[in-house]
Amino acid sequence: MADDLLSQLKSMTTVVADTGDIEAIRRFQPTDATTNPSLILQAAQQETRRARLQEIARQATDLDDALDAVAVEIGSEISELVPGYVSTEVSARLSFDTEATLVRARALIERYDRHGVGPERILIKVASTWEGIRAARQLEREGIRTNLTLLFSLTQAQVCADAGVTLVSPFVGRILDWHKARDPDADFAGDRDPGVRSVKSIYEHYKGHGYETVVMGASFRNAGEILALAGCDRLTISPSLLGELAETRGTLERRLVPLDAETHAPEPLDESEFRWAMNEDAMATEKLAEGIRKFMDDQRKLEALLGELRRG
Repeated sequence: MADDLLSQLKSMTTVVADTGDIEAIRRFQPTDATTNPSLILQAAQQETRRARLQEIARQATDLDDALDAVAVEIGSEISELVPGYVSTEVSARLSFDTEATLVRARALIERYDRHGVGPERILIKVASTWEGIRAARQLEREGIRTNLTLLFSLTQAQVCADAGVTLVSPFVGRILDWHKARDPDADFAGDRDPGVRSVKSIYEHYKGHGYETVVMGASFRNAGEILALAGCDRLTISPSLLGELAETRGTLERRLVPLDAETHAPEPLDESEFRWAMNEDAMATEKLAEGIRKFMDDQRKLEALLGELRRG
């Protein structure tokens, strides 16, 4: 009998848990784990954390301090369960402020260090805006590894690779959402999925030009998208889809295979070229802005929760 699909996927791709749920991480035993404001909010709302959250809120100097304390505490717990990276996100409010992103990222690394978690275990997540990528470039030079998120285009991926970031997280499902909203009757299954095609193009571009930046597909809507990207460097997957893969047996075919670099990297894009290319890509522009807004919506909910606990 064939092995389950999750076991086969782990043999060709590094599987990452897209969650702050400690129990889910224990169950699926991923190599890495990623968090974001939405996932931290979900974890923080668990009743078992309420007393500790109130303690953090009352000890914090302000809400920003409390937010980072919560994220790092959950991230530190996760680091005890995974052997690889834990990704922790800088506030989405700073997506267009390079200097503030640098300050917040360094503070997160220092906070992790106080929890006994070294910088080699942490990926600082930053939105793939021009300002975010510039911040990531400086952080990498300082030895702080980065994960560039909310990435929807080859243009963003190109500038991230030129900046020397450790890892990019191209979103699959949100790209599909955009196309389905405009053509609800189209067949986007398997390789026809525009999000899958986007990740494949980034993967092939990186491998074909010898970039070392890791490609980690993210934001999946169904297991078919994951199977279509088997062989990608990393895939970050929600607990529900991890469970579906673990319970499904069959033969998994490797779909992405790294090839030897054949050509030199293209000339780096400057800021005006980047902004123009993004302006020409309605999907990437709209989904990047929407993603930042959604993360901020959940961050505000967490801020409200912490503010309530602080007063209570």
